[in-house]
Parts: sequence; structure tokens; C-alpha cells
Amino acid sequence: VQLVESGGGLVQTGGSLRLSCAVSAWTPDSVRMGWFRQAPGREREFVSGINWSGSLTYYADSVRGRFTISRDNDEKLVFLQMNNLKPEDTGVYYCAATSSYGNMETTTSYNYWGRGTQVTISS
Repeated sequence: VQLVESGGGLVQTGGSLRLSCAVSAWTPDSVRMGWFRQAPGREREFVSGINWSGSLTYYADSVRGRFTISRDNDEKLVFLQMNNLKPEDTGVYYCAATSSYGNMETTTSYNYWGRGTQVTISS
């Protein structure tokens, strides 16, 4: 399974970005999807997750109410709509895939990762 992120860029505080993740194939160990981010000098952290049907979504406290995760299974795409962006949202954003089980907020639960897309928010 290959994951390719796109949509990153440089925006001002308060702006918006929409990240996309293209998935090469759905497999039993890649049905739930997550977004993580990593700022320089910091550990990779959970941002958001979504189950197969889209009926369950999960968010880090720091982004809840500002970010929205969604997916289009037919097109093999996962999205992260990011609004009201803040400088602390700056980092490399990674798309990841995991099976139907396990803690979605931990990096070790994920079987596949993309290479990431840079998001930079200027103050």
C-alpha cells in the first residue's frame, strides 16, 4: 500500500489548507486512516483519524473544532480540511493507514505511511 500526501503549503495565521492522501489500494490492514504531524525537534503526534465508513472520527484536542477529516473510498482519497490555522500547526503532515484494531492515536498502530507534506503557518 502506498500513500501520497499533497496540499501542503505556506499560509498566514487564520488561513486554511486542505490536505489530500491518495491510497494505492485498500487492504485489511489499511482500512482506518490517520493524519499525524511532526514539528522540528518534536515527536510525531496524532492529529486525526477516521474509520472505514467515516462514521467515527477522532481529533487531537489541539485541532478539534478547526480540522475535519473525511474520506472517499471509491476514489481512494482521505482529506484533512484545516481551518483557522495557527503557527503551532506548522510541521510535516503524514497520512497513515492501519487495520480495524488498535489505538489510532499511536504511531506504532499504523502499517503504512506516506512521505509527508510540509505545512507552514506564518504569524
